[in-house]
Amino acid sequence: MENVLLLHGFNKTAKDMEALADHLEMLDFRCHSITLPLTRHEFDYSVLTVSKRLKELEKNHSGKIHLVGHSTGGLLIRKVLSDFDLSMRIDRCVQIATPNQGSRLAELAGSIKGYCSLFRTVRSLHATYIQQLNLTNVAGIEIGAIAGTKSNLWLGHLIDGQNDGRVEVSSVPYEELTDFTTLPYGHKEIHHQRETAVMTAQFLKTGRFFAE
Repeated sequence: MENVLLLHGFNKTAKDMEALADHLEMLDFRCHSITLPLTRHEFDYSVLTVSKRLKELEKNHSGKIHLVGHSTGGLLIRKVLSDFDLSMRIDRCVQIATPNQGSRLAELAGSIKGYCSLFRTVRSLHATYIQQLNLTNVAGIEIGAIAGTKSNLWLGHLIDGQNDGRVEVSSVPYEELTDFTTLPYGHKEIHHQRETAVMTAQFLKTGRFFAE
């Protein structure tokens, strides 16, 4: 059975990934979750914590490990891969509703006095912050991304273009992605859907969201 480490998003805990874990386990994956400080710290603050968890999984489970991250958790995947030589134990990865090009809402929040000082993870979702990290894809590790297209949250009205209520669709894909697709769900629900788990499982097994 293949192992998957699930990484949650901003202001959440491992509990937020339980629905996805349940769906993936029904699709023959063994899931592991971790609660990260993705509220009052920049997302890259969690890199060392994730790398330690990966080493534990490698020690206790045979075979390679997949990474799946929702929202900020997807950015954390790229940062972990950029900072550590994990190519021997990491297989495919999937980002779900991840603002790879930055978040317009994060920029708007930054204009509110004191907000980003308190919620520093939001500060790290600015496009300029992400660009300065020089995130690079590691050779041999395939990454796929899924964006949501259902803007069912009121904050979505503050974003230009198609979005999931939090993240604009255009912010999710980037040049080095292996594959990209969209699903008709909002930001806070997309990772709880069985359809998302099925698409994720398809990519983890084949490197594509749709069978060729």
